[in-house]
This record gives sequence, C-alpha cells and structure tokens, in this order.
Amino acid sequence: MNNSMRILGVGILLATVGLAGCEKPPVEVVQRGYRGTGMEQVISPGTFQEKVAANQAPEAIPAVPATGPKAKDIYQNVQVLGDLSAGEFNRLMAAITEWVSPEEGCTYCHGMEGFAADDKYTKKVARVMIAMTQRANEEWGDNHTAPTGVTCYTCHRGQPVPEYVWTENPGPKMPGSFAAHPTGQNQASAQVGYTSLPYDPFTPYLEGDADIRMAGDTALPTGNRKSIKQTEWTYGLMMHFSESLGVNCTYCHNSRAFANWEQSPPTRLKAWHGIRMVREMNNDYIGDTVDYLPDTRKGPMGDPLKLACNTCHQGAYKPLYGAPMLKDYPNLATQSAGSKQLISASESLESVTAGATGGGGE
Repeated sequence: MNNSMRILGVGILLATVGLAGCEKPPVEVVQRGYRGTGMEQVISPGTFQEKVAANQAPEAIPAVPATGPKAKDIYQNVQVLGDLSAGEFNRLMAAITEWVSPEEGCTYCHGMEGFAADDKYTKKVARVMIAMTQRANEEWGDNHTAPTGVTCYTCHRGQPVPEYVWTENPGPKMPGSFAAHPTGQNQASAQVGYTSLPYDPFTPYLEGDADIRMAGDTALPTGNRKSIKQTEWTYGLMMHFSESLGVNCTYCHNSRAFANWEQSPPTRLKAWHGIRMVREMNNDYIGDTVDYLPDTRKGPMGDPLKLACNTCHQGAYKPLYGAPMLKDYPNLATQSAGSKQLISASESLESVTAGATGGGGE
C-alpha cells in the first residue's frame, strides 16, 4: 500500500470516528434573521425531543376559593403568605411540597417542634425562596419572566436542591511558579461547555457586576482594558448561555454585527435583563441564607448554592418550553406585603421569629 492510500485510509477512519461523536443527521434549521446573516438555529430532532420530555410541567392542583379566613388568622408564624385564604395557603403548601420534596413531604421543612416553629433551616430558606419567586414574577415579569412566569418547580423539578446550581470555584491547585495564573484554561468545566475558557464565569458576572462587553471603544493605551484575557471570560459566559438555552449565538446576536444593539434580536435585551435578575436573586435573596445553612449546602469557599441561567432553563430556550404554570398559581405572581418586609429588613432570618408553637407556619 502506497503512502497515498495510507493517508486516505486514515482520513476515512478519522471521519468515521468524528461522525460517531456528532449529532445524527438530518438536522433542522430555523431561520431567525435576514438571509445571508447566518442567523439560524440548528436543531437535532432527537435531542430536541429528549429536552421536551425532560421539560414537562406537572398538572396543577385544582384551584380553591380566595374567600374565608386568612392564613395568618388561622395559623401561627405565617410571615410571607399570611394574606392568603386558608384554602389558598394549604393548596400552595401542597404544591410546593410536590415541587421540592415529594419523597420527604412536609417534614422536609417542618420538624418535631410543630409546623409553626423555625427549627429547620429548610423552612427559613423556603420562606426566602417564596419571596424571591414573587419578586422575579412581579419586578422582572415585563422584561424577562413573562408571560410564562416562574414557580418553585421551574428550578427544583421535584428535587430539594435544583440540579443546576453553582458556587465560587477555587480552581485547580497550581504549583508555585513565575508563570501567569492560567484562570482555568484547559481545565475541563461543564460551566463553559468543556472548552478551554476560564472555569468560573459566574462569580464576576452572575454575582458581581463586572463589565461583560468586550469590544473596546478607545485606542490603547488610553484606559482601554478590553484585553484578550477579559474576552475569554466573556466567551465563557456566552458558552454557558448557549448550553443553558440549547441555542446558537445567533439566538441573541446578529452574526454580521455581534456588538450592535440596534441590529440584535429582542432576545438579546431579554438576556440583558435576565443577567441582572440573576444577580439580584443571588445577592439579595440567596446570599441572605448563608448564615444558617449547613456546610453541606455551601461550596468549598463557604458561599451558598446560587442560580445561573441553566437553573431555570435546563436546556430549553424558555423554561419548561413556555408552559404557563404561573396562571395556575397567581399567589406567586406578585410580592406580598410579608415578602417585601422580609427582604427590606436586610437581616439574617436566623434572628426572625425563632419558633412559636402551634399549627400552620410557612
């Protein structure tokens, strides 16, 4: 066999191996912009059907009248949902149990001291999460969550801890040297699609307010800090967006002018608001729970488990592919007086109502 045949044989082998690791054709292409701009979404029917099956909303519990005594007049220590009727309150508690702890049931949040007691940290966390959900629907509805809305199920999917959460990543242990810190390149990380990009794009962008935009508008060295290193961090976050929503870059960007807002589709603005919503959730709500969380619910750096885009989306461009769960649970659509008071107090919930006894409680 001559060299040409050997090279051809190796080429065929590599092509076969390569195809085996890719999506099985055919694929479907959806045009989302003008012809010639490359604004197309490539969809694998098989993978899409798997995602659809994994993003089904549960059947709603039948609605109950909003009339009758209020929960706060019937039960003790109902801080967030006290203005609901007793029937509405019990219906929502039953739904949250199914959404978050279907196996353990009510005892996941309520302990031996009675329903009204705050003796379990999970109950304190649940109270903050209810307030956070109401905030997401009311304050961010017009810009990000509407018309689908979010409920506890959007993230939890029947699990006490959502499948997709993150904490500050300390990074790999590096030997001492004079070399520059590699910021995690070439370290396998699901957060950035296993690319050789920085392994933790979440801390600076989804908790901090670091500048995501990487295109410099001034010449060096006039204060322009848009470096290649900074670009890599931004690309890491963009990889997370793409993986979380199951979309291409052109879902939010015009391929002929990535940086130009005027030529971008509306989804880019929705993503802009989503980033700021997630920052608020992580800092103003989840961050307040750290004082009473056990170490098992914290990361290696001692911070709580936080939200990212995939926490809600889980591979779908809309969480649960737009299933309108919120219409069945309008009590989560607006902030209650109790939820506003809970957050505006700006204090650890560990010091708030340390356990009256009696029935009820949320």
